[in-house]
Amino acid sequence: MTLQPIRRALLSVSDKTGLIDLGRALADRGVVLLSTGGTAKALRDAGLDVTDVAEVTGFPEMMDGRVKTLHPMVHGGLLALRDDAGHVKAMDDHGIAPIDLLVVNLYPFEETVAKGGDYDNCIENIDIGGPAMIRAAAKNHAFVSTVVDVADYDALLAELAANDGQTTLAFRQKLAQTAYARTGAYDAAVSTWMAGAIELATPRRRAFAGELRQELRYGENPHQTASFYTDGTGRPGVATATQHQGKELSYNNINDTDAAFELVAEFDPADGPAVAIIKHANPCGVARGATLIEAYNKAFDCDRTSAFGGIVALNMPLDEDTAKAIVEIFTEVVIAPGASDAAKAVFATKKNLRLLTTDGLPDPKAPQLTYRQVAGGMLVQDKDTGHVPADDLRVVTKVQPSADQMADLQFAWKVTKHVKSNAIVYVKDGATVGVGAGQMSRLDSALIAAKKSERMAEAMGLPQPLTIGSAVASDAFFPFADGLMEAAAAGATCVIQPGGSMRDSEVIAAADEAGIAMVFTGMRHFKH
Repeated sequence: MTLQPIRRALLSVSDKTGLIDLGRALADRGVVLLSTGGTAKALRDAGLDVTDVAEVTGFPEMMDGRVKTLHPMVHGGLLALRDDAGHVKAMDDHGIAPIDLLVVNLYPFEETVAKGGDYDNCIENIDIGGPAMIRAAAKNHAFVSTVVDVADYDALLAELAANDGQTTLAFRQKLAQTAYARTGAYDAAVSTWMAGAIELATPRRRAFAGELRQELRYGENPHQTASFYTDGTGRPGVATATQHQGKELSYNNINDTDAAFELVAEFDPADGPAVAIIKHANPCGVARGATLIEAYNKAFDCDRTSAFGGIVALNMPLDEDTAKAIVEIFTEVVIAPGASDAAKAVFATKKNLRLLTTDGLPDPKAPQLTYRQVAGGMLVQDKDTGHVPADDLRVVTKVQPSADQMADLQFAWKVTKHVKSNAIVYVKDGATVGVGAGQMSRLDSALIAAKKSERMAEAMGLPQPLTIGSAVASDAFFPFADGLMEAAAAGATCVIQPGGSMRDSEVIAAADEAGIAMVFTGMRHFKH
């Protein structure tokens, strides 16, 4: 354990949270404080003695603050090896004093982008001096402590208290790792923004970064370690939600909750309540209703068996009646844009049920990138934000869908985008009544969805499956007529699919022979 005392510290932060308490605690230990611009003013206004970096460098801040710390008097103090005679002599020859602690958080570039800043504003919020100092100090962690997160202020003070004003090598190493991750994430944010700003769809180099939100108990399985990182975009969802109760979310909870909320966000609250119930990232029930409880009950009736232990997502704030219905079975997580106090009180009786609320719904049409790791690389693509306006749908059969059928077809099409391929979704009266997911054959998905509907009809004491008179959506074209005919045999009266198969004419002829309407979207929704 190599202890290094902190006698001189440089503080330069855009986020002033905790700054005064930190500065005062350091000053109380006799640490000399150096600072710049607004940080120096804040410390000085709090009654602390501060030396401006300009006094150390002999140069004033210039060029609107772009140049202030890029100077040998600063970087020499950060980079000098204290146990190297040549470095020590150079410091003595040039009057460079060592800097033992660097506290820097960067210009708020990510926040500027998130707020919709224009190109010039985003450029001005790219920090230069901060990352340079951070990298220098972190490289020299054998002697220098580098703090880049407000969250580490307390840990720093605890370290100093435990070691009589000194830091251990292990502590400095941990800070250095965090520091390099921060500058890496910062550069990743800049490069990703710039690729979008200049409309560069496939930049030669891409950078990926995230900030730890949660250490998870395990991954998909207990023998796998896992953690949850946020990307700084602030998109409403599980990453930004407030958890009101229940135990810690697991890896699978987070994955499924994200799938549920992204699906339910397809349904604009202005058009009425909608509920999605998810199990293993696939919907086992999605519905609209005049009220939230009606939507929930319709979604639940699609597959009551799979809904047990599922995730429930709502497109509007949770109310008491819906909360009472939800707690009638075991549910893992409920996520909604809000929740009434009465609804929270209902959930409070179920200590293991997690309730998450967000500031809104994610925009299903907002551009995003999705990433998937493969051996030796990463697949990157635009998020599937595909939407086909009603006017662009093409009826290809002799039978025309009615207005009610068209509404169910469009509902089914939205749901199908969120079902693992091959996907077949049966919908009736604004609710899924059968979902076939993740099969190697589209025919099998149609069969499974119909069979599940039959089982639910038996369990509910219905005279016939709800697939009778339903609309069917297929995420990709029917390569043969067999899948279509299976849907027709299950009672479907209309179908929506992308079209584009070599055998489209055969499929259309089969639909005409069966007397069902069929609509082509010209767009597919594969989800693997």
